[in-house]
Amino acid sequence: MPSNFWMIANNERNFRITQERGFSVMGLKSQHRRKVQRISEDDRILLYVTHIRRFVATVTATSDYFESDEAIWEREGRAGFPYRVNIRPEIVLRDEQFMDANLIAPRLEYVKRWAPEDWYMAFQGNLHLLPKSDFLLIEEEMKKLHFGRDYQPTPVVPTRTQQRRRRSGSRRPAAAQSPQQPAPRR
Repeated sequence: MPSNFWMIANNERNFRITQERGFSVMGLKSQHRRKVQRISEDDRILLYVTHIRRFVATVTATSDYFESDEAIWEREGRAGFPYRVNIRPEIVLRDEQFMDANLIAPRLEYVKRWAPEDWYMAFQGNLHLLPKSDFLLIEEEMKKLHFGRDYQPTPVVPTRTQQRRRRSGSRRPAAAQSPQQPAPRR
């Protein structure tokens, strides 16, 4: 079970490099060392392409982070990509399916600090820790694009507590009953 949900923002060229490598490894910039150190196996990652403002894929981390000097991705400014995490693809959209972030991003919890028209400012930088609900919302919309009309959302399995409440016919625990007061004497 993933413990964290991430978004990695790259330019289109660096996304294509990751794509050409079969979505097997992802590069992360050096200025995000503290966040990178939190990435662990089974964490989920959303890939976002800057400039075109599109969500393009989801992947799963198959390793903790590690360092490498191998030059794979093009530098963005002065920043290189010394930190790496091995990944496996989950949902990869075709170019014509890339999800327009302008349509969904203003609804995300992650961008609430910004005015709705300035949501993209929240995505500056390479690595972002997302709320689980935001990640799942975007991934669900990506599945609809990827699988088309045949896609059936995965049913939500109720927790044990929810199952017990359904059996008892109650949504909330019963309020504690106060002991009966004796009838007043006449």
